Amino acid sequence: MKTLYIVRHAKSSWEYSGIDDIDRPLKKRGINDAHLMSKFLAKNTKRPDVFLSSSANRALHTAVIFCENLGYPLANLQINRQLYSFSDGYLVKTVCALDDGFNSAIVFSHDHGINTFVNKFGNKPIAHVTTCGIIGIKFQEKHWKNIKKGKTFMIEFPKNHK
Repeated sequence: MKTLYIVRHAKSSWEYSGIDDIDRPLKKRGINDAHLMSKFLAKNTKRPDVFLSSSANRALHTAVIFCENLGYPLANLQINRQLYSFSDGYLVKTVCALDDGFNSAIVFSHDHGINTFVNKFGNKPIAHVTTCGIIGIKFQEKHWKNIKKGKTFMIEFPKNHK
């Protein structure tokens, strides 16, 4: 059995002009939500075996906060530029390529790819994964490359924890 947590990056700022999208930082609300949700996850689950993040500043900052609150070594955080994609294709490829030695993983990525992924691989329809939302899906398969439709066991959004 494999367990996957998908986290949409926390709320980012649009107030900085002249910076590339990949470099947009988190807003104060995003930082607070990342702490809130990572502390919730730390209290309610076993820490995932591997953490992977998009290379976008907002996703990476979200992942760093989760690493801190879940006690995961920053040196082991895997940064994947392909996760800075807004389609589920790279997300699927990334998850299917995970080492089978990891029984659980947490991936920090972006809006459209996450929404498509969780509806394709989870068994509960989700209209929209909000910023810093966490979706947990369990798969019966023994190998990541063979994942099919799994069971959505966690749908958590910051608004439900405030």
